[in-house]
Amino acid sequence: MAGLMNELVSGVVESVLKEILKKAGGTTTTKRQKRQTRSATTGRFKKAASSRAAKPAKKQVSRRRTAASRSKTR
Repeated sequence: MAGLMNELVSGVVESVLKEILKKAGGTTTTKRQKRQTRSATTGRFKKAASSRAAKPAKKQVSRRRTAASRSKTR
């Protein structure tokens, strides 16, 4: 009787573990591939042209209020 209970419990535990492990495989979203351009002369794939260095951000300048806007009551 004890052997039967042990077998039943171990079978349930194994099936639960199998179910958990089956779901554990993280499904990630598919990434889009960029289309490669071919060279007109050789027909081989070109290397991606390196993008230019980004320009630094412009310094923020405080805007002077005009005489008309200063005369308005807030």
